[in-house]
Amino acid sequence: MATSVEFIQYVCEQIRGTGDVRYKKMFGEYMVYVNDKPVLLVCDDTVYVKTLDVIAEDMADAPKGIPYKGAKEHFILDVDDADLAVKVVEKLEKVTPLPKPRKKKS
Repeated sequence: MATSVEFIQYVCEQIRGTGDVRYKKMFGEYMVYVNDKPVLLVCDDTVYVKTLDVIAEDMADAPKGIPYKGAKEHFILDVDDADLAVKVVEKLEKVTPLPKPRKKKS
């Protein structure tokens, strides 16, 4: 089951105020960017975040899951808890690098 547009819009609404929030459809699912940094992966109406030390304490009780075949295990973010979602996204945005620019094909 793919993520619905309504759900991805809800996710973005829940983290409003953390910066410039946008989403991009990728491989049938979505990546949520904050200030052009990829911070949330949304697959099958589930929000995944990388298991980084900076959010380990905040996500200590969170379930873990694998967003797609071949991916590493991620924390599953309870996006219904807007305070937690904002807190986690703000921490992730600080440590997530901007994606490297793609080289143009000649």
